[in-house]
Amino acid sequence: MKTSNKKTVLIVDDDIDCISQLEIHLKKMGFEIITGENQKEGEDLINKFKPDLAIFDLMMDNKDSGFILSYKIKKKYPDVPVIIVTAVTAETGMIFGLNTDEEKQWIKADLYLEKGLRFDQLQVEINKLLKL
Repeated sequence: MKTSNKKTVLIVDDDIDCISQLEIHLKKMGFEIITGENQKEGEDLINKFKPDLAIFDLMMDNKDSGFILSYKIKKKYPDVPVIIVTAVTAETGMIFGLNTDEEKQWIKADLYLEKGLRFDQLQVEINKLLKL
C-alpha cells in the first residue's frame, strides 16, 4: 500500500472535516495519509498495513473507539506512535490524560491532544514522536 519513501500517517476519525484538515496539514509536512471514518475501517487498515504514526479520534462508533484502536495497533505494532485527538473534555467534561502510570497502563497511546489543536504544535509533537 506504501508507494513512496514518505512516512505514512493513519488517521481515523468520524468527523470528515477533522480528517480533511489533518490531511491538508500533514501532507504539507511531507506525509502520506491513509484515512478511515470509523472503528471498523480503522481495524481493517491496521490489519492491512503498518503506518509510521497513527492519529485516532476517541469517540466514534463507541465512546472508546480510539482506545480500542490504540490497543489493537500497539498489540500488532508496538513501535508505532499513537496520538489520540478528542473533544471529549469539551463535550462531556470528562478529563483524560497520560499523566499517571495508571492512565498509561490502560490508555495505549503515546500522546493525548484536545481537538482544536494548533497545527504548528501538532507538527512539533509528531516530530518528537517520530524523532525527526
